[in-house]
Amino acid sequence: MGLAGIVAAPIEIQGNIASGLPGVTISGSVDGSLREAKDRVRAAVVNSGFKWPEMKVTIALAPAQTRKEGSGFDLGMALAVLIADGLATEVSLETTVFLGELALDGRVRPVRGVLPLLLAAYDAGFRRAVVPVANTREAALVEGLDIGGAQSLSHVVAWLSGEAALDAVESGDAGCPPPVPDMADVVGQAQARHALEVAAAGGHHVLMTGPPGIGKTMLASRIPGILPPLEPAEALEVTAIHSIAGTLPPHHPLITVPPFVAPHHGLSMTALLGGGTGMARPGAVSRAHRGVLFLDECAEMGPKVLDGLRQPLEEGRVKISRRDGDAVYPSRFLLLLAANPCPCAPAHDVDCVCTSIVRRRYLGKLSGPLMDRIDIRVQMEPPGSTMLLSARGEPSATVAQRVAQARTRARERWRERGWLTNAEIPGSALRQDFPLARETLAPIERFLREGRVTARGADRALRLAWTLCDLRAGERPGPDDVAQALMYRDREFR
Repeated sequence: MGLAGIVAAPIEIQGNIASGLPGVTISGSVDGSLREAKDRVRAAVVNSGFKWPEMKVTIALAPAQTRKEGSGFDLGMALAVLIADGLATEVSLETTVFLGELALDGRVRPVRGVLPLLLAAYDAGFRRAVVPVANTREAALVEGLDIGGAQSLSHVVAWLSGEAALDAVESGDAGCPPPVPDMADVVGQAQARHALEVAAAGGHHVLMTGPPGIGKTMLASRIPGILPPLEPAEALEVTAIHSIAGTLPPHHPLITVPPFVAPHHGLSMTALLGGGTGMARPGAVSRAHRGVLFLDECAEMGPKVLDGLRQPLEEGRVKISRRDGDAVYPSRFLLLLAANPCPCAPAHDVDCVCTSIVRRRYLGKLSGPLMDRIDIRVQMEPPGSTMLLSARGEPSATVAQRVAQARTRARERWRERGWLTNAEIPGSALRQDFPLARETLAPIERFLREGRVTARGADRALRLAWTLCDLRAGERPGPDDVAQALMYRDREFR
């Protein structure tokens, strides 16, 4: 099986031994790691107790026009050579897919991308898969495939001849997901807590500003605890992306909790969106799919890197073009930005030494088009000393219950159209199919006339109003919902 982004296709491996000068030729649009595979495969075959043919060996990976990369073809290439030399049988090969990298001593090493590869293999008609033992938990997530774990090349050859059985598959549900910190640990910050609750209920993007140490990162790390667990189809999609990226936890491969991705503020455009040589690999925006992407100290990031978020925020996917083709990864996430108000970032504004020009330039890295896609903007203030000593915040379980109820209302409303959250609704659908009363839209019309909101911003304010309505269990947004949505976008609104 070969991967092109998150899409996989079956690859047929053919082996031929003919008279001529001894040597190995691998053909079929292969990359450098596959050209080096001939040395790995030959050493693995010899060290497994088999004789390497002293003739001309040709290994072809078909179809030839499809670019292949990675070490996951090692096991299949070794078996192709052994079968061509008569040292292994070819029973049941037509319905079996083989994945695995070979160590020089013949051990079968784990590879990335097993889940999307096996999902595509099942769709292509394969009903049996041989994978490295270390990948059996992940492989067990694919229903309908008979999975066998291979320890070594000799183990697989013995299985083909009926002399041994492959290792049993361990359950893919073993283990527990990592714990998520509780919102009860956060003292005060009622406005920011409510803003994150609204964001979680509708999938809206948030910008938090405030002095350092005020609790921005603490709040952000707790938002996965108030998000609903992933649906089975969502969990498989998210797990497939992390499988390609090589970030799956070894003892709990199925990701059921919305992922929380928090890269360093010095990350590059490639690290954010994805890339690399050959075929592009998923970046932070794709690893955060159906979860949260938290960019702390976002004002320290490069403007070009920040503006690279526009496409995934608008389309819910990212398309990356590289030498070997285009890779498209889903990237529908909740963006959470956090920034200090200025470079010196004192605990109190009165101690700030930055000029007004410096302060404007600092947050000016967040361009207008990017900020237009941010639905909620929160200015955080230090809590009082008494509150720090005595107060205890509302626990995540209570907030999560309200968020789940709001998401259920939204999902039922948009079920026939395939949308999961209010943030995914096109503005045209809201205006044409779910119109609101003129008096309800009056604040938005005033903002448009005054130039305080763009047409895109008006649509996003409508989506936010629907989320506020869902949180209060209303039928349709009212003037108060629309006014509050605009307040979140524009702090000057009264």
